[in-house]
Amino acid sequence: MTDPDPAADGRPAPASHGRQSGVQPVTRADVAAAAVRVDGHVRRTPVLTLEADALGRSAPVVAKLDLLQPTGSFKVRGATSLLTGVAVPDAGVVAASGGNFGLAVAYAARRLGHRAIIFVPDSSPPAKLRPLADLGAEVHVVPGYYADALAAADEHVATTGALRAHAYDQAEVVAGQGTATAELLVEHPDVDTLLVAVGGGGLLAGAAAVVGDDVRLIGVETHGTPALTAARAAGHPVDVEVGGLAASSLGARRLGDLAWAAQPWVDDALLVTEDEVAQAQRDLWAAARLVAEPGGATALAALTSGRYVPAPGERVAVLVCGGNVDPATVVG
Repeated sequence: MTDPDPAADGRPAPASHGRQSGVQPVTRADVAAAAVRVDGHVRRTPVLTLEADALGRSAPVVAKLDLLQPTGSFKVRGATSLLTGVAVPDAGVVAASGGNFGLAVAYAARRLGHRAIIFVPDSSPPAKLRPLADLGAEVHVVPGYYADALAAADEHVATTGALRAHAYDQAEVVAGQGTATAELLVEHPDVDTLLVAVGGGGLLAGAAAVVGDDVRLIGVETHGTPALTAARAAGHPVDVEVGGLAASSLGARRLGDLAWAAQPWVDDALLVTEDEVAQAQRDLWAAARLVAEPGGATALAALTSGRYVPAPGERVAVLVCGGNVDPATVVG
């Protein structure tokens, strides 16, 4: 995972897009450094070309399969990048998570010899909660959604001095998430457009750091998790109500500042329905016998639903970013 080029980005200054003072976007060089740190700790996941007729589309689709990470999602990249990039105190590392980031932090902490304390909202599916204890993490279940778990995690950090691990708004985490896009472009440098699911925006911000102005970048959300769409409409991140099928992985109440700082390189934001996400899950199973969770299939849903229609000859890629779901909900 040492392929990304750490050369200068050559991008416009963040202030040109009305960035918040002091918030600088993660860079391509940051992602390259993260790639070196996580090498040997996370998987270099495969890239699959889905034939045009496999998904009923007019052209093939390139899919980066980060649902095949050891914890079932891309978030192990960011967690490992953080824990190999900063000093971890004896009090350990604390994270709030709807499931996937908690699994990632617990996995990375165990591999690296650190204590992990995870705060999880009770809206998370059992499939994401059961493995946390198996990985040796101390688990606290909090009523509500991600924001509620985050508040409890922050209180624990304040009283113990533990390291705070943020699921999507921490530079080392975002840089780690960007390694998925860097790997994709090493194998397919001719990609024209990349579709990325968005919750708090860590995966999107990491992708933006890698692609810059070279690839059209589109964020995809569900109607129940519209943090990016709301931020773009308001001109700044705002709180949104979250819920629905993809809330456990995309249910951030507010877009992260790092994702907002990356907006000069995000070309569009699309919304898909829950029915369209569920259909994308079924389509991926039928085409490749892969089971993606709702958040993991959200980017693909933009294509299979026709919300995004590629131009003739356009080379489109998607990040299939998570697979922590009961398979019976997809193939039963």
